[in-house]
Amino acid sequence: MIAKKKKTCPKKSQKVYVAVSGGVDSSVSLALLKEQGYDVVGVFIRVWQPNFLECNWKEDKRDAMRVCAHLGVQFLEFNFEKEYKKEVADYMIEEYKIGRTPNPDVMCNQQIKFGTFLKKALEMGTDFIATGHYAKIESHKAGRYLLVGKDTNKDQSYFLWTLTQEQLKYVLFPIGGYQKKEVRKLAKKFKLLTAEKKDSQGLCFLGKLNVKDFLKHYIKEKPGKVLDQDGKIIGKHSGAVFFTLGERHGFKIFQKSPNEQPRYIVGKNIKKNTITVSSILPSPFSPRQHPYKLEYVRISKVNWVVGRASKTGEKLSCQTRYHGEHIPCRLSNVSIGKQTATAEFSEPVLAVPGQSLVLYDGSILLGGGIID
Repeated sequence: MIAKKKKTCPKKSQKVYVAVSGGVDSSVSLALLKEQGYDVVGVFIRVWQPNFLECNWKEDKRDAMRVCAHLGVQFLEFNFEKEYKKEVADYMIEEYKIGRTPNPDVMCNQQIKFGTFLKKALEMGTDFIATGHYAKIESHKAGRYLLVGKDTNKDQSYFLWTLTQEQLKYVLFPIGGYQKKEVRKLAKKFKLLTAEKKDSQGLCFLGKLNVKDFLKHYIKEKPGKVLDQDGKIIGKHSGAVFFTLGERHGFKIFQKSPNEQPRYIVGKNIKKNTITVSSILPSPFSPRQHPYKLEYVRISKVNWVVGRASKTGEKLSCQTRYHGEHIPCRLSNVSIGKQTATAEFSEPVLAVPGQSLVLYDGSILLGGGIID
């Protein structure tokens, strides 16, 4: 049962460091907080970027500076290149090397935005930090609840499951209660130059990139065999580490029939450098289904945002990928000390090792973990 929400009135003299990326969401977040009377400071976070990627951060920084100048607020730049390289980029590379498919956006939020940025901002005397995430925070007697954003198509709560009660005390999400189209209208109302700017896509801070091309700068290609489920060699690939379970592109099949069905990766052997593929087989008795689906998964590094662990057997919902549907699930083998649990599904679900499984009770984000 949800505890009764506390009524709170913000102190208008409080200082907020707002992470401004040069995009519309963070720009409107800054403008809204200033309008509400907060003492706001815009902070552009500079991170590591490989020299083979197109450089966009300078343009984004200029836009962030112009927004701050337009609103008459102080602008700062924090350089977290070393932290980002170590905690996000290197983490992603090492995870792929051992055959997992990580979610760097989750790590970026945990280590950079709500880790290094929050710590430095508090050391400099701010009362809160704010970001342009589409998620909501509500204060209750039981603590701070993290909820799904009003715009469910833009909801970013999936990436925030590592947040703790201690962090949430200092976090504001100004646009979590708005639809994206409302945010665009607010940007025009505030006469922000980012009002029509396209949304950034891809990896946190780095933007859109081809993951395989990125990884090939740090992991050597190693040609290997594509196997069918009987172990027969039917094709070749450039390296098992570059592929994700459930993926259907990037490998080559030697011979294809006129009625060839899509083939999906259902297994990887990193030591032998092989991938195993399977087709979706149509049946008159059952619908076409993805061949790589699981009835349960074990999750590790589990974090409980609400400050309490879900009970074994409790009926919840979960997401196993960003923009994925909320799937009914039941937890078992919950271990607080080991930070592990098992999520069981009523129907087989696509769940990729290394990705996040995020748990919800209705619109409340309870916590999450990494799929093993």
